[in-house]
Amino acid sequence: MNRSNSHRKKKRSTNNPDLNSDGRISVLETRFAQAQSELNPRRRQLVRAILDSAEETCFLSSRELAKRYRVDATTILRATQVLGYQSYSDFSADLRQHFVTGITPYAVLKAATREKASVADHIDHALEKSLDNLNALKVDLDRESLIELAKLIKRSRRVVVVGLDFAAALAIYLAYGLSALGFDAEATAGSTGAVQYKVQVMSPKDVLIAISFGQCLRDTVDAVLLARKRGVPTFGITDSDTSPLARYCDTHLVASVVSPSFLNSYVAPTAAINAIHVAYSHIDPKRALTRLRPTDREYASGSRWYREPKGSNGNQAE
Repeated sequence: MNRSNSHRKKKRSTNNPDLNSDGRISVLETRFAQAQSELNPRRRQLVRAILDSAEETCFLSSRELAKRYRVDATTILRATQVLGYQSYSDFSADLRQHFVTGITPYAVLKAATREKASVADHIDHALEKSLDNLNALKVDLDRESLIELAKLIKRSRRVVVVGLDFAAALAIYLAYGLSALGFDAEATAGSTGAVQYKVQVMSPKDVLIAISFGQCLRDTVDAVLLARKRGVPTFGITDSDTSPLARYCDTHLVASVVSPSFLNSYVAPTAAINAIHVAYSHIDPKRALTRLRPTDREYASGSRWYREPKGSNGNQAE
């Protein structure tokens, strides 16, 4: 996003945490309010400036943020630690959430267009942020938690994956991979009622995996809450340890979706789902191989693959 200091929102009182459009206080604003007495005036001003320009700062690395405000990266890290964050990635995730709770895709794109950059530069920026998200996942992913999820899936009767709207593609990918390995898994689709009805027939022998980011979709969170009431184990894939899914699921993993685009980047969540498939296949390799063996011949010569007609040189007739 625009990295200049020329654009500023109207300055707000540091004693009154910001409310989003729904009248709720963001997690980051709450932490900032609680840490007032522990921040010196310079750091209070720094954090306030970062929050006031969240539409620009939430996409920056700690070094980029330090360069923007003409401080060293250590100052940025120490300020985030006073707010209670163990790592910059945790702070960045909450800054992103602070931004998205009151922002729209239109506003994101509008902010991006203010940056004096070429189309190629915007493309490079988007790719860089996706790579940053992937690297953060590689560093921060709790492997043991993922292995425990794979074991839970193995013990379970069925897996229902709830991912709606843009996250539906992730839900389908996760369920498809588990089905290919011989497991009863499906991604819910359709109306609010369809999701609720599916969860209502689940039991403690099943597993519900929910996927949502930022504020999290209401239907997805409601599905988790209903599953918990029924004693169904729940696992969340989200982008912050403070998101609704992180708070209400039994366990969760965090995969950043930070993007300078009007849509989230699903590079890291896709990689996380791939890791789930890998973990499950290696928890019970015999079952996985037994399931995949019949497909071996099909992959080599099956009719599902496109083949050029005999005698064709590969050129289609005009």
